[in-house]
Amino acid sequence: MEEARHDNARQAALDYHQFPKPGKLEIRATKPLANGRDLSRAYSPGVAEACLEIKADPATASLYTARANLVAVVTNGTAVLGLGNIGALASKPVMEGKAVLFKKFANIDCFDIELNEPDPYKLADIVCALEPTFGAINLEDIKAPDCFIVEKLCRERMNIPVFHDDQHGTAIVVGAAATNALHVAGKRFDEIKIVSTGGGAAGIACLNMLLKLGVKRENVWLCDIHGLVYEGREQDMNPQKAAYAQPSDKRMLAEVIDGADLFLGLSGPGVLTPEMVARMAPNPIVFALANPTPEILPDEVRRVAPGAIIATGRSDFPNQVNNVLCFPFIFRGALDVGATQINDEMQIACIDGIAALARATTSAEAAAAYRGETLSFGPDYLIPKPFDPRLIGVVASAVAKAAMETGVATRPISDLDAYRERLNGSVFKSALIMRPVFEAARKATRRIIFAEGEDERVLRAANAMLEETTDKPILIGRPDVIATRCERAGLPIRPERDFEIVNPASDARYRDYWGSYHELMARRGVTPDIARAILRTNSTAIAAIAVHRGDADSMICGAFGQYLWHLNYVTQVLARDGLSPHGALSLMIMEDGPLFIADTQVNPVPTPEQIAATTLGAVRHARRFGVVPKVALCSHSNFGNLESDSGRRMRAAMDLLDAETRSFVYEGEMSIDAALDPELRARIFPGSRLDKPANILIFAYSDAANAARNMLRMKAGGLEVGPILMGMGNKAHIVTPSITSRGLLNISALAGTPVAHYG
Repeated sequence: MEEARHDNARQAALDYHQFPKPGKLEIRATKPLANGRDLSRAYSPGVAEACLEIKADPATASLYTARANLVAVVTNGTAVLGLGNIGALASKPVMEGKAVLFKKFANIDCFDIELNEPDPYKLADIVCALEPTFGAINLEDIKAPDCFIVEKLCRERMNIPVFHDDQHGTAIVVGAAATNALHVAGKRFDEIKIVSTGGGAAGIACLNMLLKLGVKRENVWLCDIHGLVYEGREQDMNPQKAAYAQPSDKRMLAEVIDGADLFLGLSGPGVLTPEMVARMAPNPIVFALANPTPEILPDEVRRVAPGAIIATGRSDFPNQVNNVLCFPFIFRGALDVGATQINDEMQIACIDGIAALARATTSAEAAAAYRGETLSFGPDYLIPKPFDPRLIGVVASAVAKAAMETGVATRPISDLDAYRERLNGSVFKSALIMRPVFEAARKATRRIIFAEGEDERVLRAANAMLEETTDKPILIGRPDVIATRCERAGLPIRPERDFEIVNPASDARYRDYWGSYHELMARRGVTPDIARAILRTNSTAIAAIAVHRGDADSMICGAFGQYLWHLNYVTQVLARDGLSPHGALSLMIMEDGPLFIADTQVNPVPTPEQIAATTLGAVRHARRFGVVPKVALCSHSNFGNLESDSGRRMRAAMDLLDAETRSFVYEGEMSIDAALDPELRARIFPGSRLDKPANILIFAYSDAANAARNMLRMKAGGLEVGPILMGMGNKAHIVTPSITSRGLLNISALAGTPVAHYG
């Protein structure tokens, strides 16, 4: 059975690389090339202008070419993963994979370059000759000690960053993990004894980094396949190993392991035995990083040292030391400031950023990617997970700052806070467009009540609210359940201490709440018994009554259940004093900009009056996001060419809108392609009021609007903010079950903005 699983996994891996097209990379143009004009600009004669500008000022290459965001991953295939010297061609899948990681995690373009050159001096010559093409060089999988030679020569001769990831990337992540392991253990770098196995590039680089972090040279004991590296040893030595030679008559790992605080393994399987671990210091730190089989398995360590802190290089154990935590983001920061090198200060800034991030609250996105794992700082969570989207903002900005402070940045960034926000915006797609909403929310304090207060997504949103806004969350749910789930999710917040709880089973306001509900609904068939039952079990009704009575300013519900079911109770309680639900507006954040869609939920077949009200509400909300509204009233009919039901209602809505002077551009009725394609619209209706693509689409049926919303979300990569319930004076918002924690945070920021900010 094990053999069959291996065969299936092998075939799956091969299929992944082969289909639907061979390899993991392709090159795409970033500029249009659709006609002769484009061709004349992209190539002859227009390209000459860019060439002459760069000849006059080489720094302008970062303006007119892709060089400033282009990295080369260079290898000769002499030390590939756990495969050894497999040659340049066989190493290509690994280098393509590295390029994919650069793109995925930091949006850095990358060429993989595999060179048939075993001589380190000739290899360095080739790499140095590539400098005009690239903004930085990532050396990869070159055997030791050749890698030391190649990196040294390239760093001396090149004026762009050269980074050997096997050395420095591993060292940075080990440094971050060690920083936090010592934090957990209550120890300091300058007082620990380290025993290390592995005298290769990664092992030496890790030890060098640990010295920079404060470890004393005399407290480091390095062993390799031949035993202890000691003064006077001649077998298999090089200057890098000799720097750690100990004046000792001991010769083997087993002789030097006694009292070690940290074991650092970058060697091979089975090197460290349980008996050796038992002789280490109490609660030892064991970094067994050999892949795929570590120097010792975690279970073997815990049998003899239950309090041990353990890290491996594998993803199926806690604390995976993975270079992807480092290299995309250190290159991102270095490239963005035009750094001429990646120096020690930049590497230590990277360590500090990674370590601090693990000690902070875990992001909801990382928790979703690693569902079922405990992501709370401690012995089993020393470093962040690779898919934690906060890494790019924290690490790259720290690296950029260090580059500027040490004088190696040729393009300094004037506003690091704005830079960090832009980085976050590249992974949190809603971050940039939500900025004005969050800024408005921070200027006021509103009490936001969540109907589904026990849901982990709500708990994470509440935690983020407390960190990012001045709004006060109120959660409906059982305090013990909420406390347990907060703890399980690694959240520092707790009921009553950090937020208010409404417990349906025992809240002192229960009588007042059901009494208020009965008073509102007595003439609509709701008896006192029914009112009591609803206010004991229906969290949406409880939230609505809390807002009605002034115990909260706005409510959020819908994390599970059907939208119209929630809308029924919201309308029963809060649709009074001129408030009524006009429609649901979804903001879809697309690659080419924001697109608003309405009405996705409320009115199945809206009347012209409802369409006009929905349009006005959508315009107000678009302005909240800093978007200049351009409205298209959508129908199968184009400007009267079909006598359809949707066309008639849209034309009637146009008449209602035209009855008053409007401060925004709107047009209709028209099909979606005409709304989004100005050239098509100009052919169909040359006199259109719109001259650009519409950014607000108003539909004649909620089915059509909701289908468009879901198609954009599921198939076009759109990120939804919403739905936003219009017409309720910001007293209520109903989300959908697909909402994420960040989506709930975005809605809470909308709910946290007073109505005065809507205009």
